[in-house]
Amino acid sequence: MPDKIIIADFGSQTTQLIGRRLRDLNTYCEIVPYNKIPTDLTGVRGVILSGSPYSVYAEEAFTADIAAIRGRLPILGICYGAQLMVHQSGGAVENSNTREYGASTLQLVDKDDPLLAGLSPQHTVWMSHGDTITRLPEGFKVIASTPSVQYAAYRIEGEETWGVQFHPEIHHSEEGTKLLDNFVTLCGIKGEWSSESFIESSIASIQAQVGDEQVIMALSGGVDSSVAAVLLHRAIGDQLTCIFVDHGLMRLGEAEQILADYKALGLGCIKVDASAKFLDDLAGVRDPEAKRKVIGRDFIEVFEAEAKKLPQARWLGQGTIYPDIIESINITGKVIKSHHNVGGLPERMHLKLVEPLKHLFKDEVRRVGLALAMPRHMIFRHPFPGPGLGIRVLGEVTPQKVAILQQADKIYTDLLRKYNLYDEVWQAGAILLPVQSVGVMGDERTYEYTVALRAVTSVDAMSADWARLPYDFLAEVSNEIINKVRGVNRVCYDVSSKPPATIEWE
Repeated sequence: MPDKIIIADFGSQTTQLIGRRLRDLNTYCEIVPYNKIPTDLTGVRGVILSGSPYSVYAEEAFTADIAAIRGRLPILGICYGAQLMVHQSGGAVENSNTREYGASTLQLVDKDDPLLAGLSPQHTVWMSHGDTITRLPEGFKVIASTPSVQYAAYRIEGEETWGVQFHPEIHHSEEGTKLLDNFVTLCGIKGEWSSESFIESSIASIQAQVGDEQVIMALSGGVDSSVAAVLLHRAIGDQLTCIFVDHGLMRLGEAEQILADYKALGLGCIKVDASAKFLDDLAGVRDPEAKRKVIGRDFIEVFEAEAKKLPQARWLGQGTIYPDIIESINITGKVIKSHHNVGGLPERMHLKLVEPLKHLFKDEVRRVGLALAMPRHMIFRHPFPGPGLGIRVLGEVTPQKVAILQQADKIYTDLLRKYNLYDEVWQAGAILLPVQSVGVMGDERTYEYTVALRAVTSVDAMSADWARLPYDFLAEVSNEIINKVRGVNRVCYDVSSKPPATIEWE
């Protein structure tokens, strides 16, 4: 593992963004809960203390013994992190009469300070705090101010320890990335972490971890599991066996395309056609959560039965990525959701886990996939729910409804590509509504289903906005679906954002 910077998370909504900014600087970092800062700092070259929703003087405030690491390596406190060091050292942090939320002008007081090297004497930074530092402890020196915050940035004399009350990780801070780059330099990290170096170190790590034992892995065609499988195969070759469970709820022709892609990549992949089982078990089930449970249960049963045919397997490969791990543990260390991609399988099957992507963000996974020479259409495939079309057919799922939706969805997706819109949206898909309406086709009255089209723009799927697709495009999609898909006589477009709506309808 390369040298790294530790980010201590005190509950800020932008902690992951700090990590993203460092990764963009080709610097490896890890996010840990505020109360899990490692005592063994081997390989750690610096520490960043995040913001927090609390006040440092509040009874419920999160706290950590920063004195234990001060002077041992460079430290950068951001907002709450800066205030915490002041508070613990005898300075004063108080509720501000002039709260700062939004853009403010930073004025450098000590332009020769190495943290501020190369920054403009005046530039915009982003503030988001109701408390402010009103008195610095002895040995703390102000290095930058704003019109309303005297101690916007400081340094502890005789140490490589800094605090800033603004948020350099927010893109509204015009030169925030430069400040973080300066901190990386002060940590002595050269910024050489890249997709290629990750692949090289991961191959060695996987080989050491797995040895000569066998690995099995469930594949769905999704980018995370696919990249993980290719990386595992690069490391251990035929010791990896992949299993693709076809639940009959994929998009039209997608199962065949996925298997062809895996074959071209040299992956040994066993296809299990369990579509009849899934569709039979979904008969009569209308509740969305109940459908998810049926599909999840059936998947585990089918995968487990197939895996029993490979008794020599000792490892389960998974495409877990870093946000899964971060979101699985809150800053008190309590598990709030499982991050395993295949819930329950490791425990039930007594397999050890190998998760080669567990320290990567989504965009980094894609870059690794490209570096592994994987096809672009696999890397930039739109997110697709695990239950597949089972939750895009609203209400009861039947073979007839799945066939209707597959045809409509293919028309929609093909036209997105034709209009060069596919890569412009985060996710798109068709939904078959449990609604029939009257129409006229030719000289005949029809009473058929309605298809809703969904397309959103997003960065991380935590929030999303409906995509402003051209009217001419929507008109062609509607005409093609109504004219070519028997059973549909009406097409609608979803103009809801997340929140309050979700990306998927079920």
